[in-house]
Amino acid sequence: MSLLADWFLRHSAVMCLLLHSLVLMTFCFHHAATSCSERCYCSENESSGKTVRCSNLQLTEIPEDIPNDTQRIYLDFNLFTKVPTNAFVGLPHLVELDLSHNELSQLEPGAFRGLGSSLQLLDLSFNKLVNFNPEAFEGLHARANLTNNPWHCDCNLQMAMSYVDLEPASLKGIVCQTSDPKEIGVQGLAFLLAADTDLCVMMKRTTDVVMLVVMFGWFTMVISYLVYYVRVNQEDARKHLEYLKSLPSKQSKSEESSTVSTLV
Repeated sequence: MSLLADWFLRHSAVMCLLLHSLVLMTFCFHHAATSCSERCYCSENESSGKTVRCSNLQLTEIPEDIPNDTQRIYLDFNLFTKVPTNAFVGLPHLVELDLSHNELSQLEPGAFRGLGSSLQLLDLSFNKLVNFNPEAFEGLHARANLTNNPWHCDCNLQMAMSYVDLEPASLKGIVCQTSDPKEIGVQGLAFLLAADTDLCVMMKRTTDVVMLVVMFGWFTMVISYLVYYVRVNQEDARKHLEYLKSLPSKQSKSEESSTVSTLV
């Protein structure tokens, strides 16, 4: 009986240790998944889920420790200059992302990768975005606020529109501060409102000119080759003719044979 009790006690101790370790690991993983980002303020309720507020903290880089169950992030009024690739990967429940009032001038390709199925609102207003990069918005169907940026409207922007799946009304926020060509007259206008404007007209003209120059170059090369070919063949023909003239003719040989026959 004592042996059985001793065996039970020893194995019970082992089981208790394993159970304690399992509980501790579960707590750690839960804490890592649900804790708040450093320096930020987190709140949570049933209607809006977890919200992380990192507003006006003079941040220069996107935080990497945002809880993966976050549904709303406010990163406005900071000092971000770019959004790097995969900046928000691992946030499958994110519904709203506020990056307004920063110093953003660059959105790297895949900046919002992983948010296509969940994100509904994206605020990029009051930044320093000049060039529109469609690769940064890959897979996004959200409504985006793109107002109050110094957008540069050119042929690249015009061609990029067909590669973007953002809510169509979002693109009305692209108001042209500068344009290429300048004389096209779209400064101060929302790009989508200038539907009859073709910003690629200069590129098309340039392409046409280049094609004409290339065709003229090929034509010149062909003509030059033909002239060279004719001259070379004329020279060969002249030399061949002179050679034939230098050979004794059949008539001379015939006369010589007749003379020999007469003498005989």
